[in-house]
Amino acid sequence: MTRRLKMLVLLVVMVLVAAVGVVVVWTQHDDEEPVTILGTWTGQQEQQFKAVLRSFGIPFRYQGTAAQREVLLSKVQSGEPPDIVIMPGIGELAEYQQQGRLKPLDHLFDPKQYGAPWNAAGTASDHVYWVPVKADLKSIVWYREGRRPADKPAPMSSWCMGMGDDGASGWPGTDWIEDLVLQRAGPRFYTRWALNTGGPHDKWWTSTEVRSAWTAWARLLEQDRSAARTALRTDHRGDPDGHGLLFGGAHGCTLEHQGSFARSFYGTKDTRRARLTDSAALLPGGATQLRGHEVTGDFAALFSKRARARELIRRLSSKGAQQQWAKGAGVFSANRQVVPQGEPVERQIARRLLKGPRCLDASDVMAPAVRDAFYEAVLLTIARVAAKDDDPHIGALLENVQRVQDVSTKHAALQTVCSTH
Repeated sequence: MTRRLKMLVLLVVMVLVAAVGVVVVWTQHDDEEPVTILGTWTGQQEQQFKAVLRSFGIPFRYQGTAAQREVLLSKVQSGEPPDIVIMPGIGELAEYQQQGRLKPLDHLFDPKQYGAPWNAAGTASDHVYWVPVKADLKSIVWYREGRRPADKPAPMSSWCMGMGDDGASGWPGTDWIEDLVLQRAGPRFYTRWALNTGGPHDKWWTSTEVRSAWTAWARLLEQDRSAARTALRTDHRGDPDGHGLLFGGAHGCTLEHQGSFARSFYGTKDTRRARLTDSAALLPGGATQLRGHEVTGDFAALFSKRARARELIRRLSSKGAQQQWAKGAGVFSANRQVVPQGEPVERQIARRLLKGPRCLDASDVMAPAVRDAFYEAVLLTIARVAAKDDDPHIGALLENVQRVQDVSTKHAALQTVCSTH
């Protein structure tokens, strides 16, 4: 080998060694960086969640935002996604999983601790890509202590209703439609509608079951068009620093069709006076019996392979952390091993969350485009009723959502949304 060639080989070797050293140093530096987490919780609940995270001893940076979808999309497109995202939209997470952006959570937690439907949104590849770290119960109606409603359909004048939200106005109305579909048509139809499963010619949105549920809700709104107009411009949480819609004192309403998270709107004093009952008998049309509870959750997913991020997920989904989170923040867990605590109402919610049938919120598991069309159709229905339109054109609204559904990709990752028991 010539002297010149030897020098060239030595130079190449030195460059390679230096490059490996840089990679090792960068890897070590990267592993020492705080775990980045994007969630929806702000205010007091953000502080309570951070207290749980601090107990793990893992450095982290948490960002809470109501515009989570837009923030996450921006971060992903810029090539800097958070290590962990926590969100209710499984349909959105499924899209990221199909793009190959999510990392499996295999062996980080025991899916059997959660059970269906919380672990039922598995994938065709048998990998697990999300875990519920907070759960909430729907298909319930809140009322004030001592004013339990009769088991019959309640008039519009009784309902506290608000459609506003920072990032997704209209979703409280989808809860009404979803609950009506579930109680009238049952879990099997509800699942097929939510996941758009079946043959290529199935038209779930224009089906008799969905249209009749939607019409029943529109007829309820028509009973008090002024109240419908108010609902359109009212935040579902009530006034800032208020006591929610039920205890806010506005419009004399006495019932609220809202999830278990509504307790956080009422304030400490009024929360103790809040009572709940199953929704079925109070809905328009009045079901003879409850056919299932709609439930929702906030699901954690991984965008990185970092060891620290995986360890944080492992600890956050454990029985101990879930018990700590539930006790310290007054929230609820889908983990079967977490012991229900607190006041009688809290224990009622926790028990309902762990027995079925239970169905995940339909709009949460739908493709984002379909979900957004659902929200819009709800708002247009209320607007047309409030404008004294004798025909809110429900058929045309549902056909529009169906067209969006027709061009949306089915989520092969999602298998089911309802438990059987």
